[in-house]
Amino acid sequence: MISPMNILAVTDNNFQIVAISAVVLVFIIFFTILLLAKMYKRCPSDRILVIYGKVKGNRSAHCIHGGAAFIVPLIQDSAYLSLTPMTIGIPLQNALSFQNIRINVPSTFTVGISTEPSIMVNAAERLLGLRPNNIEDMAKEIITGQLRLTVASLTIEQINQDRESFLVEIRKNVELELNKIGLNLINVNIIDITDESNYINSIGKKAAAEAINKAKVDVALQTKVGAIGESENTREMTIRVAGNVAEAEKGKKQAEANQRVYVAEQETAAMVGEAEAKKLREIRIMQNLAEAEKGKMQAVADQRVFVAGQERDAINGEKKAAAEQRVFVADQESTAVEGENKAKAQIADSNARLAVRAAEAQRIAEVAKREAEVAIQKAQYKAEVERLNAAEIAQREIDRQKVIIAAEAEAEKIRRIAKGEADGVLLKYQAEAQGLQTLLEGKAQGYQKLVTSTGGDTKAAATMLMIEKLEEIVARQTEAIRNIKIDRITVWDGGGAGGEKGSSTANFISSLMKALPPMQDVAAMAGVELPSYLGKIKAEEASSQKPEAGSQK
Repeated sequence: MISPMNILAVTDNNFQIVAISAVVLVFIIFFTILLLAKMYKRCPSDRILVIYGKVKGNRSAHCIHGGAAFIVPLIQDSAYLSLTPMTIGIPLQNALSFQNIRINVPSTFTVGISTEPSIMVNAAERLLGLRPNNIEDMAKEIITGQLRLTVASLTIEQINQDRESFLVEIRKNVELELNKIGLNLINVNIIDITDESNYINSIGKKAAAEAINKAKVDVALQTKVGAIGESENTREMTIRVAGNVAEAEKGKKQAEANQRVYVAEQETAAMVGEAEAKKLREIRIMQNLAEAEKGKMQAVADQRVFVAGQERDAINGEKKAAAEQRVFVADQESTAVEGENKAKAQIADSNARLAVRAAEAQRIAEVAKREAEVAIQKAQYKAEVERLNAAEIAQREIDRQKVIIAAEAEAEKIRRIAKGEADGVLLKYQAEAQGLQTLLEGKAQGYQKLVTSTGGDTKAAATMLMIEKLEEIVARQTEAIRNIKIDRITVWDGGGAGGEKGSSTANFISSLMKALPPMQDVAAMAGVELPSYLGKIKAEEASSQKPEAGSQK
């Protein structure tokens, strides 16, 4: 039967195994993350990541710009190529042109590693690992040779006058060669073009003279055209100004005449209109006064008639309105009651149909819900049964393995403990035996030497051993007295009554001291006779103490 302590021990062992496994798993995951982080290389925008070793397509290298990739250790490795542009000065001297005239073409070229896939591979193959100054020297040699070749294919006029075509030719020749080593031509700047025979200066002077003469002709021509145009413009301006002045004067006079006629006509019309308006105003005032008086009298009579008729009509209308109101109210009430009853009936009918539909829908929903619950319970029951079966089987297998492991561990533990205890006991007894043997051998040798030193007298040897122990015996006697705890001693001293010698107190102390065995008696009990210089016991004391000693035995 397995005890609870064994189960706890097995549980602790399992917990330790699980803890160690978790620590190992965490370490493996952490190491894997570090390894992946070290393998993952990112390429910045100003560099090219070159992966070499075993790459796809049996290529010499795989180049990446602006991305990242995993580097497989031991199979692949990586390096970077900088995309920083390099400015290279080319002080080209005595370059032979197409006309066999030597010229100087100092220029500045800006180059950099290209990001085109095919050219990047060339850079990885030819420039990887080189220092920038070595790359500049290589590019300088290529540019110098191609620049001389370009100058030799053009005349000085083409070089000096058509700089755009010259730069196009340089790009076409230089860039093609630079691409072979992975470089790209970014910019070309021609500083100046000179020659030793001053041919370019002569061309410049000729062009300057031609430009000056042409400018003079153009100036004279433009002066003539300007003078003719100016005179024509002046004549046209004079004619137009005179015509405009005449037209203005004519329009002014016509406007003044029209103004005087209009003013006279307006004054006449104003006087006639004023007289007619005054006459009409007086007539209308008289008519308005007469009509106002007549209307006033008629208004008073009409008012009286209207008031009487209104009072009569009001009384009749009030009675008729009251009757009509009662009829209308009754009619409206009956209509409202009828409509209300119809509305209530319709509402009740609608509610009944709604209740029937709701009940039917609820019934259908409840049936579907119950069926779904039954299906769910069946599925849950089946899943639970399978889970319990699997869990029971797994738990039984685990328990069986635990019992087997625990039994084996307990047996191994018992075997090891028993073996350890047996080995410990054996070693202990062996050590004690060896120590006792060594002690007895030492004592035997000492006793033999002691007997030899006394001339073979064993009694004298025993006496010497006893004498060595006397100090220890006396110390033990003293320790016995010293360790006696006596809080209080009460002695009733009768002053020597009864014929006893000395006081009771003195006799008590003497008796207490005599209770300790004398040194001579201790030696006698050991069968040893002490030397005479240690003192002798009186005969009567010896005779009195012998029976006591015998009684003690």
